[in-house]
Amino acid sequence: MHKRNRLFVSIALVYGLLGGLIAISRLIDPGLIPGNVPRAHGHIMLLGFILMMVYGIALHVLPRFGGFPLYSERMADWQLYLANAGLPVMVAGWLAWRDPLVIVGGVLSYGAIVLFGLNMILTVVGRKK
Repeated sequence: MHKRNRLFVSIALVYGLLGGLIAISRLIDPGLIPGNVPRAHGHIMLLGFILMMVYGIALHVLPRFGGFPLYSERMADWQLYLANAGLPVMVAGWLAWRDPLVIVGGVLSYGAIVLFGLNMILTVVGRKK
């Protein structure tokens, strides 16, 4: 497995643990963490845990199912950078009640999603055997 794909899976597990810790702390004392905690928690779990896991597994498996190499390793690397820059910025924006940070983080995260979709489409459909 490519190092980047292992990083996606490892980072996903860290986000999952962080999201669980946030949930438990909210159950113990709802006022312990300031800011919009439900949104931060939801995005840490969905974009951080689930989507990062999907990225890591899909970047490894889908090219093999299609029988082709990944269309662009560079695009996948930038996807890793954008995804892991965007989510912490977005979460920081919600916890600090700063909408500009949420917007910047959302744009970076969405950029990673676009790169992933484009890379997968060009990998699986864009080539003939």
